[in-house]
Amino acid sequence: MKTFRAPGRVNLIGDHTDYNEGFVLPLAIDLECSLRATPRADAVVRVASLDVDVDVGVEVEVAADGSSEPSEVEPAWGKYVAGVVRTLSERGRPPVGLDAVVSSTVPLGAGLSSSAALEVAVALALCDVAGLQLPMLELARACQEAELVATGVPVGIMDQLASLSGRRGHALLIDCRSFAVEPIPLPAGLTVVIVHSGVSRTLVGSAYAERRRTCELVAAQLGLRTLRDATAEQVADEPRARHVVSENARVLDAARALAAGATDQLGPLLT
Repeated sequence: MKTFRAPGRVNLIGDHTDYNEGFVLPLAIDLECSLRATPRADAVVRVASLDVDVDVGVEVEVAADGSSEPSEVEPAWGKYVAGVVRTLSERGRPPVGLDAVVSSTVPLGAGLSSSAALEVAVALALCDVAGLQLPMLELARACQEAELVATGVPVGIMDQLASLSGRRGHALLIDCRSFAVEPIPLPAGLTVVIVHSGVSRTLVGSAYAERRRTCELVAAQLGLRTLRDATAEQVADEPRARHVVSENARVLDAARALAAGATDQLGPLLT
């Protein structure tokens, strides 16, 4: 039996910029999804959760060839498992079965990417038992697509890429167009404290997809590929688009401030 781990993440700055091919500055946190797995002799992927109540459903079973429809899988958390099986199958993963037990210290609905951590942990295990090797970016793409087919939410790639790329003591400057990841060391003496607001948050049922459509519409009206290419003047009268342009600039300024150890410059950028 092997154990596969994937951390959650907190995004220091860079909201609604990843799906606009912009910049984000997340860091992996010390809370993680852990999955213990062994291969099966048949073509079945079975995952049991140690974290959910019996009435919610502690086990999910799907076909290892990706033929199970992720959006129809129950319990709800099993949709993510089925989504990963589907997107890895599309990338050539042999239909090798898996028995696994999953647990997570990443709180659900807290904005710390518990779903991405689950997707990454499952993907790492599925690739291992089937002998499939994928570049890190392709694995992140597979997990990103898995969330889309599981939930219908058109998420960006930040969460999955941050979980796979996390480095102790570093934030990650991610260019969501080139997918370049630059580790930015945190200055000595700087501590990142995450406080749970007590308000649960999920992308399913939120205005996330609507906001993404608005950004894409504005970019199309401007004749641009994405809002990454827009100027402040072009979006002056579009609040959501204006945020994307100014937020990209703030992300780059924050990364430079961290790299220089200029923590006094971070406050104005984050507020």
